[in-house]
Amino acid sequence: MSDDTEKATLRAIARQRRRAFVASLDPLAHRLAFKVIPSPLARRLADTQVVALYMGLDDEAPAQRLAAPLQAMGKTLALPRVLDRLGSMDFLQWHTDAPLQPGPFRTSHPEPGDGPVVPDVIIAPLVGFDRAMNRLGQGGGYYDRAFARYPDALRVGLAWSVQEQEELPADPWDLPLHLILTEIELIEGA
Repeated sequence: MSDDTEKATLRAIARQRRRAFVASLDPLAHRLAFKVIPSPLARRLADTQVVALYMGLDDEAPAQRLAAPLQAMGKTLALPRVLDRLGSMDFLQWHTDAPLQPGPFRTSHPEPGDGPVVPDVIIAPLVGFDRAMNRLGQGGGYYDRAFARYPDALRVGLAWSVQEQEELPADPWDLPLHLILTEIELIEGA
């Protein structure tokens, strides 16, 4: 099985598991998930300023819930803006009370304002992850390219615990995550 076929199969399985898990969650547990930044993550964020989040869609882990605790820490927030269908995106400063503009693939982003910002931390959605800190994304390469473009940024995956896989294939261009935050734990890379 080719890597692309294997990844497509793993994505389908992971999406189904995530969908079933989120549907089974108690509504209160769902509303409380990802509203607090664990202290080990807070320590890793201490010397950072710009944190890129994303607006969770459907049953994705809702990164926007981290906005309030990050703002309380004095962080500048940003959201990704998809630039084209070739996998390019940048990050725009985000104020939580500002309206968002519709983007490709059902994404939303802030007005360009003063233009793109450079993230110190990129909190990325994912479809699956493993303990080797590999991330299985949607398949468009947007976050892979962002990680390469901002190599000094702390790479954090946000996921539901059920999205963990035993092992994921990694291509040479895949950069491993530094941290993975789920609703039950913070996983740190080596």
